[in-house]
Amino acid sequence: MVIGGNEIENPKIIGQTKTVGFQVGVRRTFPISQEEAWNLVTSQDGLNLWLGESKNIILEPGQKYITKSGYGEIRVVKPLQQLRLTWQKIEWEKAATVQVRIISSSSNKTTISFHHEKLSNQNVREEMKLYLEKVLEEIKERIPKN
Repeated sequence: MVIGGNEIENPKIIGQTKTVGFQVGVRRTFPISQEEAWNLVTSQDGLNLWLGESKNIILEPGQKYITKSGYGEIRVVKPLQQLRLTWQKIEWEKAATVQVRIISSSSNKTTISFHHEKLSNQNVREEMKLYLEKVLEEIKERIPKN
């Protein structure tokens, strides 16, 4: 783009990467242990919450899965720390990559982080941002009150 005789870069769109489409990340810290956070995300109920209803997702690299809202393949499983998988919602033309991290700074303070990349456009990015914020809110509701 040229303005006033000077060439400037095109303004970057929020969430757009140079090579893999769009990305978005959301995270929230909860007053729970790393083990509790991992269980909230990886239990059958937890997986149903953020991936969509399914019968049995096996969290092992190379395992394929299908839910009511999409399908994909498990790529990385580091117990208590990280999941990495592909996820293609039924209406999407291509799969996104999802990374879930469980980050603990103390025995009773743990961050759950969801990061999506390879999203097709800005609208899908915004849709996933709102979706993941709702997921984190639902996880918060599932934490037993002391």
